[in-house]
Amino acid sequence: MKAWNIWERVLLALLVLLLVVFGVTQPGFISPQTLADSTFNYSEKGVLALALALLIVCGEIDLSIAAILALSSLAMGYAMQAGAGPAGIVVAALVTGGLAGALNGWLVTQYKLPSIVVTIGTLSLYRGVAQVLLGDKSISGYPEVFSTFGNGYVGEIIDVRWLTLPIEFVVFVVCAIAVGLVLHRTVIGRRLFAIGANPIASRFSGIEVDRYRFFLFVFSGLMAALAAIMLTGRIGSTRPNIAMGWELDAITMVILGGVAIEGGRGSIVGVILAVLLLGLLTFAMGMANVTGIVMSMLIGILLIVAMVLPRLLRRKRISA
Repeated sequence: MKAWNIWERVLLALLVLLLVVFGVTQPGFISPQTLADSTFNYSEKGVLALALALLIVCGEIDLSIAAILALSSLAMGYAMQAGAGPAGIVVAALVTGGLAGALNGWLVTQYKLPSIVVTIGTLSLYRGVAQVLLGDKSISGYPEVFSTFGNGYVGEIIDVRWLTLPIEFVVFVVCAIAVGLVLHRTVIGRRLFAIGANPIASRFSGIEVDRYRFFLFVFSGLMAALAAIMLTGRIGSTRPNIAMGWELDAITMVILGGVAIEGGRGSIVGVILAVLLLGLLTFAMGMANVTGIVMSMLIGILLIVAMVLPRLLRRKRISA
């Protein structure tokens, strides 16, 4: 088992400090029930962050991931209105997310376009489609199973009332373990790191770079669809502005987790710690009645610090 690196230890220390500070200043913050409920604040964003982590390790990025979430939620609404049951609604979301991700991957790999440019364009396209089709309306009335999935607790499912662990958080943890194993324990993961570090050398070594890139964008779309199922179930409706701006939060989680924006370095452990840290921080600030604009400013500051500080630590280590 690989030892934690310096940045992961810093994140863990910050997480402990956050729990101590807000545990003292906000009564009830560190109670099991409150901490469990706080996971609703970041589980869907964490799922998006896992997909983005793989893309960024590979040297790519998907700025349209939250817009794909909105488009997948719209597909859920239309499928329900067409008479589909829960299974059909889920399939509609996954197919929509997969196809949207595939379009991103096809444009990047087929035409050799920068992914940041492609996904800025598709962000506007997917979000625009959702807003034009919905207008100022929303779609609600989803089957009860979606509300249970988005708002329920594991203890309610297995009839263990004291187990107040949200289903959404369990989904995030399972996804994190699966993505972590693939990235750090398989040949696929080693190839993703190699592509991110040097795509030209990877191509000459026989790695099908474009195929890996394409399927990562498809995976990103599928994870956005999963997040859409979670979020739509939790809020009980499809709205034109659903998950607006979430791409910034998810990217901040990835970069704060130590994944190098230029690709080739990073760990899922760091991303998980960053998801917990940023999620608990915004939840605690909400309890303290901190305004949304201040939270946005703080997220921007964290993004800058997360890019600069690891480089300063590496320079210090090299010069020592």
